[in-house]
Amino acid sequence: MMKNLSIKSTLFAVIALFLTACQTDDNTSDGPIPFTADVFNSINGKKVAFQGLTNNAVSWNWDFGDGSTSNQQNPVHTYADSGYYTATLTATDATGATLSKEVQLALDITPYVLLTGGATDDDGKTWRLSSAHSDSDYFGNTDAALSPFDGAPNPLPAGIFGAGLGMAEVYEDEFTFYFDGRYEMDLKADNAAFSGLVYQIVNDGGASVINNGGADFGLCTASFTPDSDATFSYAENAALTVSSVYGAGGSLTFEDVTYLDFEGMAYLGLLDFERRVIIQEINDTSMRMVMFLAASPDFIGVGTNVVILTFEAVL
Repeated sequence: MMKNLSIKSTLFAVIALFLTACQTDDNTSDGPIPFTADVFNSINGKKVAFQGLTNNAVSWNWDFGDGSTSNQQNPVHTYADSGYYTATLTATDATGATLSKEVQLALDITPYVLLTGGATDDDGKTWRLSSAHSDSDYFGNTDAALSPFDGAPNPLPAGIFGAGLGMAEVYEDEFTFYFDGRYEMDLKADNAAFSGLVYQIVNDGGASVINNGGADFGLCTASFTPDSDATFSYAENAALTVSSVYGAGGSLTFEDVTYLDFEGMAYLGLLDFERRVIIQEINDTSMRMVMFLAASPDFIGVGTNVVILTFEAVL
């Protein structure tokens, strides 16, 4: 009899311990589990699987940042355009209290999105010449290899257009690209374009030239009024034919390049006879461009040189 009583006492103790453990799982030492919300996501191209990681939520509302919404806790959403998006989860508990969490998304980022900021960037993306330059910035020839020009200090040292040529203002000009193809230029207080000197002499006898500090390299700054409704076009993995003293018949074709072209009174970086420019490299904060220059009065309008320069994003 004493043996059975001992067994029953032990069993009751185990049951009591189990019930206490269950109560501890449901409640913290400070009370019930608090209302919380967080976001997890996984990305495949432009398709995103979202998870609303919540405690004590009774409803979920997602704003995907592209005009689309969902009230599922764990929705899957496919975005129409590559680009940068902010997705927001707003969770609500039984009392009507809400919590919001955001997640920043970079989806299927292409060179065009890097250039323009993407479909959701209403302000476009603005670039300017980098005064720091890079080891890949140089003054070259318009030949097939874009070989360095012997008479130039290559690679171009930091601030060369300022300290070296007295045209520091060219580092101030800003160029803005929009996802929908619009294009804006801000030439700052001097309203002057970084330009080819021969181009300006042909254009108006040089009357527009403001600063000819770069004359030894066929460069200057000159007054210029951009179009207010300028646009640009983007070509990827295409062939670009430009005039060149090094090409057969006065032209040269660069195969499989990415380049920009401009409509109206617009250009990027350097204003000259040829306004199409090659994008050599681009990332989120910098891009390196090939700009063509006709610097010889013996070959009017025919490319002789290139200026390969790095641009930095204006943040």
